[in-house]
Amino acid sequence: MSRGLVFMLQSVVLYTSANLLVKALAILPTPQLVFLRSAVSLFFCVIWLWKKGEPLLGHNRRWLIMRGVMGMIGLTLFFHTIRHIPLASATVIQYTSPIFTVLLAILFDGQRIKAHRWLYFAAAFGGILMVKGFDPRVSWLYLGLGLGSALTAALAYLATIKCRETDSPVGIVTYFHMIATPVMGTWSATVWHPMTGEQWAMALGIGVLSLFAQVAMTKALHLEDAARVMPFKYFGAILALGLAWVLFDEKITGWALVGIGVVLAAVTANTLAGRKRTPPVVSAP
Repeated sequence: MSRGLVFMLQSVVLYTSANLLVKALAILPTPQLVFLRSAVSLFFCVIWLWKKGEPLLGHNRRWLIMRGVMGMIGLTLFFHTIRHIPLASATVIQYTSPIFTVLLAILFDGQRIKAHRWLYFAAAFGGILMVKGFDPRVSWLYLGLGLGSALTAALAYLATIKCRETDSPVGIVTYFHMIATPVMGTWSATVWHPMTGEQWAMALGIGVLSLFAQVAMTKALHLEDAARVMPFKYFGAILALGLAWVLFDEKITGWALVGIGVVLAAVTANTLAGRKRTPPVVSAP
């Protein structure tokens, strides 16, 4: 097994674990969850940059700011959907971000893609509609918020590409937390929910797990061809489905489950088909 694949699998497990903690803390307002996650991650990122002697404000600042803003919006929408709909559904809707990456590349860069890939796009969104149509817990509101999270994740990834030659992976991640911490901290101050010691520990876990997951995925894409490792990212939806079923009794059956399978198959096929053109998106959160 290659190092890149190992890092990708580590990222999947870490991200899923962090999202399970978010689900467990659903009693807390979304801005508070995003603030706590960002503040914890920012603390460790700043220490890392300081030890490495890298500038806190980075180099490609215009695109770093864009990456940070889009990442903040995407994470906020994603956490909000996790709190209100089944974890597996929220995860698989957010996994449509590679589709948006390709569509944005067509729109802004004039890239052309082969006709059969449009079938993958149609299948992915058809699967999303199956999840929505056959699971009454997924309202149109939260479907829209989930797709909004996927779109902003795609925008964040396109900004990340602009920074790969100028800034380190941790430096790129740091900008997201530098923007999200003060913005979401100000918002969360107006809706703050008192927390127990156990909840503080869980919030710390979200920040640490998410940070290591981000770095692991970035390392995977630096070490390995994206088309080879990115399909393994979608194993996270299956992992989330199983664990949420056991831990939170979030059962997904029938056609909604088929819809999840259709989305995962379509997104994976799109990733493999585009390996020589448009790389798949890294989860902005």
